[in-house]
Amino acid sequence: MSDTTPIDLGLGILDHQLIDSEGRRCGKVDDLELEGGADSEPRVAAILTGPGAWRGRGRIGALLARLARGRTVRVPWSEVEGVEAGVRLRKPAAELRLGRGDRRAEAWIEKLPGASLE
Repeated sequence: MSDTTPIDLGLGILDHQLIDSEGRRCGKVDDLELEGGADSEPRVAAILTGPGAWRGRGRIGALLARLARGRTVRVPWSEVEGVEAGVRLRKPAAELRLGRGDRRAEAWIEKLPGASLE
């Protein structure tokens, strides 16, 4: 992704689905880490995902962050392949430490009668 491509952060990235290099959905964009000082325009340094990232989303987000178990995962912006309907990543979810909740849920879903993830 070009470093100079302008994106409306609120509409173009926040709450969008993260899609790894294998086409697997592996989370949502919960927050963004910005860098830059007073003399330069802010730039996105990383995507933050997970319950810890909810703290900055108002009172309800802060409450949910306290109640939810989990960690914040930081995905460097350099790992973003492109931004369309979702945010495409350059690597598989496991390499970026994403999708852990999905893997835990698979173990339970597989035990349900008639359930199949294939």
